[in-house]
Amino acid sequence: MIRQLCFFVLLAAATYAESDGILTKGNGWDYIRLGNPNDVTTTTRGAILFEGGSTDVDAAYRWMCEKANGGDFLVIRASGTAAYNPYIRGLCPALNSVATLIVYSRAGAEQPFVKETILKAEALFIAGGDQANYVNYFAGTPVATGIDTLAARGVPVGGTSGGNAVLAQFGYSAMTGSVTSKQALANPFTPLITIENGFLNVSPLLHDKFTDDHFTARDRMGRLIAFLARVIQDGDATQVSAIATDEKTAFLMEPDGSGVAAGAGAVYFLRTAGPPEVCRPERPLTFSNVSVYRVRAGGAFNFSSWTGTGGTGYIISAVNGALRSTQVGGSIY
Repeated sequence: MIRQLCFFVLLAAATYAESDGILTKGNGWDYIRLGNPNDVTTTTRGAILFEGGSTDVDAAYRWMCEKANGGDFLVIRASGTAAYNPYIRGLCPALNSVATLIVYSRAGAEQPFVKETILKAEALFIAGGDQANYVNYFAGTPVATGIDTLAARGVPVGGTSGGNAVLAQFGYSAMTGSVTSKQALANPFTPLITIENGFLNVSPLLHDKFTDDHFTARDRMGRLIAFLARVIQDGDATQVSAIATDEKTAFLMEPDGSGVAAGAGAVYFLRTAGPPEVCRPERPLTFSNVSVYRVRAGGAFNFSSWTGTGGTGYIISAVNGALRSTQVGGSIY
């Protein structure tokens, strides 16, 4: 009976290895590598990929792979599987390897293997999941500093869904659960709003910026405007901007801040014009003249000049907890 059980365990491990790569485990981490088991070092080109969740955008990963220049592509996450390994490997067969590093505790984030593995990557992508885990497990550890180090030396980085939510200086950490637009506009100081500040520093262009995702599918315009109001009201910035990405959509940003949208939906760029008029506990938000620029696939935007081409610009205001838009018909999206 014991021999039979061992056989089934080995068979399961072999099946896992065939589909996603070879598994290595340590204290608080799992590492699954597909491709060449030996690292290479290539000359990379910096970039940042913002992806909005749901179905991945193939073109966005091919773009990251080109920046990695045949090196080792690392996916990092706090839970989940190594399903990205065969997906990215199939899109980018010229890569030396694709690996997934699952770091599921703060103790795991402190392990030397984790730090060394991150620093060897020629591309790094933060998968979706609960961004509260990323902040709880990775903030102030070699994982966060390793990601910043990669970006600083010109390695492409990116994220989707929860991984996208932590790319800028400010992000919604969801420490106490998820907040809706209705709740955030009605009370911008609800305990459901928790904002992280400075978890990552992957580009100076993302200072005083906020990221969001699943944008129109989950009706997140109202809550994002409440987040921007809170950042200013709390004294963390005098002006704050945001990039918000729809599902099945990505924005591909070059180091100089220029970029293009790809995929099925839209990317929204928001910027505040001044402080909120009313942003207090238990009071509906009033916050005027937040500018919005929306681009779809092929449309361009530049973070440095905060201007776009091929898109649509309009203004949104929150008035006593309700959103108003200058678009024809009053649409907020």
